[in-house]
Amino acid sequence: MEILRVFNNNVVLARNDVGQEVVLTGRGLGFQKKAGQPVEAAKVIRTFVPDEGRNPDNFGQLLAAIPPEHLDLAARSLETVRDDLGSLPSSTVVALADHLSFAIKRARTGLEVDYPLRAEVVHLYPREVELAERVVARINAEVDTPLPDDEALPIALHLVNASFNTGDLSKTYQMTGVFSQIFDVVESSIGRPLDRDSANAARFITHLRYFFVRAHDAAQLDDAIDPLAASLAASFPDATRSAHAVAAILALRLGTTVSASETTYLAMHIARLTSDERVRTAPQETP
Repeated sequence: MEILRVFNNNVVLARNDVGQEVVLTGRGLGFQKKAGQPVEAAKVIRTFVPDEGRNPDNFGQLLAAIPPEHLDLAARSLETVRDDLGSLPSSTVVALADHLSFAIKRARTGLEVDYPLRAEVVHLYPREVELAERVVARINAEVDTPLPDDEALPIALHLVNASFNTGDLSKTYQMTGVFSQIFDVVESSIGRPLDRDSANAARFITHLRYFFVRAHDAAQLDDAIDPLAASLAASFPDATRSAHAVAAILALRLGTTVSASETTYLAMHIARLTSDERVRTAPQETP
């Protein structure tokens, strides 16, 4: 491999044997090195491949600003959830390490942070929160000042972000806020609260999460399911109206038009969700 740029003694940008630009870390890897020189492979500890579309120089600069011990700690802590999430993108390891550096500094100075969307994160992403709690436990086993339990919340959002590989945590925050707004709209439409912990609520959330990915990739569903749409409108008029309201919110918040097929699928999920609510809230017959 050939060095393209030296960021500091421990971080370099290089071109690998297949012509791909990668960021390499390792103690002394960049010491007294210059662009054009070969990489000392024996010193390479970690190899990071910038996500598609991400500037390798900016990625390397971010890595160079993170203390090596925090980068190593982030990578080790994520090993605790690898069996659950599989191989995580480089951006997740680096983003967690960057977050971890500030979290450790805050813990040492006693600074407390009130994270927004606390309730939404717990309700919308229970699996990621549970995994993030394991990550925090691993981190706390190695640091001198333990992180507060609430650090699981932002770490959970990093894991959500990783599952869609968007490379932009702001989109995950946006998605979380939109989900909460959507549930409020549906509840207002049916005139009663929803059980946001139900299985059908979880299915609805999963559908919305993948809609975000499809909208981001400009690959919305377009299945020509007009007969199903007409049947849903006749059988579940309230759910259909709610779906159109939700589609309007998604269009406004995401800056894109929601396809007719996507709106129909939203109606299907809302009909299932609100039908469950009617059954759950119906008065029981007396014996």
